[in-house]
Amino acid sequence: MRRTSRRDEQGQVTLLIIGFAGILLMAIVVVVDASAAYLQRQGLDNLADGAALHGADLGSAGIYEQGLDGERLTQQAAAVESAVRDYLARADAGGRYPGIQVGVRVDPVGRSVTVRLRAPLDLPLTIPGSPSRPVVGASSTAAVTIRTG
Repeated sequence: MRRTSRRDEQGQVTLLIIGFAGILLMAIVVVVDASAAYLQRQGLDNLADGAALHGADLGSAGIYEQGLDGERLTQQAAAVESAVRDYLARADAGGRYPGIQVGVRVDPVGRSVTVRLRAPLDLPLTIPGSPSRPVVGASSTAAVTIRTG
């Protein structure tokens, strides 16, 4: 009769449970951080949309002096910049997104306004090896279109 030697397997299940718990914990951290990043980007998207629309609306110029010479109104860069900054100040962008960076561009050919926003990403949890200062960005373009008839 042959005897089979049995290895002592005590502790193997514990190690497996600890490993699965670690993987589950990392998955939870990734989902929580990804959700927070998505929500912050959506907030910046909304802010950029509003700023671009506000800038395009208040930055429109030349209607009374030059008339309506095209499908879109001409934009004055200084007026657009001022309107965008005013909108962001009234929306408390600096308070909601500390360290926000604002870029405003007026396209004279397309007669449109583009607002680009970048802000440090505030993640609730940190993953070892992830960037220490992640940044999220958003941009939006708007123009005032003339409809006749």
